[in-house]
Amino acid sequence: MASIVSMVGAGFSCGGLGLNRGAGGAGPTQWRQRRVVAVVRAEAINPEIRKTEEKVVDSVVSSELSKPLTAYCRCWRSGTFPLCDGSHVKHNKATGDNVGPLLLKKPKE
Repeated sequence: MASIVSMVGAGFSCGGLGLNRGAGGAGPTQWRQRRVVAVVRAEAINPEIRKTEEKVVDSVVSSELSKPLTAYCRCWRSGTFPLCDGSHVKHNKATGDNVGPLLLKKPKE
């Protein structure tokens, strides 16, 4: 998973509420949006599990599935998360990782 190195000033600030007592009401409300700065660094998802394998893929067989095969993402990069879209291939090349999907299979009848 990518790590967030720094995040500064998230959210909104509000000034001027209830400061204008002489006028008998609340003063003007001023909303100022703060800038959010985030630095994201790619790093390995699987730092130590089964590193001798080219790609770590696990399979689970369940008779209660509606489809014969469903692949679930384990790299957190999929555009169709929680389903796998193959994004782990690009992630693995960029980081030297070996993470692959979790496959749920329906048994052959």
